[in-house]
Amino acid sequence: MARYVKEMVLNKPDDFVQFIMNDFLRKNSFVMADWKGEPAYRTGDAMMEGYKYLKWYYSNGVFHLEAWMKGTFGGEWNLDGFVGCMQKKPYRESLEQLFVALNQPIPMPQGMPGNQGGQPCQNVVPVHTVDNSGAATMGLVFGILSIVFAFLIPIVSILLACLGFSRARMGAGSSKSGQAKVGKILCIIGLLAAIVMWGLNILLLIPTVGSFY
Repeated sequence: MARYVKEMVLNKPDDFVQFIMNDFLRKNSFVMADWKGEPAYRTGDAMMEGYKYLKWYYSNGVFHLEAWMKGTFGGEWNLDGFVGCMQKKPYRESLEQLFVALNQPIPMPQGMPGNQGGQPCQNVVPVHTVDNSGAATMGLVFGILSIVFAFLIPIVSILLACLGFSRARMGAGSSKSGQAKVGKILCIIGLLAAIVMWGLNILLLIPTVGSFY
């Protein structure tokens, strides 16, 4: 089993950790799934960016997380190494952002006056949550570049489209969800255009090869 494993001593309230994790899972489009009979959260897809998996628990002030990607022939990839690095890196970066949010100091709630009925109001403590707005912007940029390179170097366009699609999905739940949506559409257009141009290049090359022989 090859997984990225992270353990941190947080000593924070359970509801705080649960809130941060639920927010992270929602913004990164994780859903509960099955990994070889083992329940785990999953995001991504089989075509553009691959499937990403995650498990976590919090007990006695210690946070434990396991993360991996579905590798070749159904195996597990951790988040290190060169193989699949283009898709591992954004996943690793999103987890690093999560760890920062979990490690933030919790501000003390300030006293609030009661309501007219004499009942105290529930205090709301503002905390920093994960925001993938940077990923949304990168998805848009990669989407634009994928269309440009589709007519120049199709293979580069395909790589850019896959990278952009992954980041656009990550940014879909951020404050720049509009950019993420446009970026995802542009990545799909860039990918299709690159495939068409690649096919045309092959068709144009066939007569040349035939005349050589």
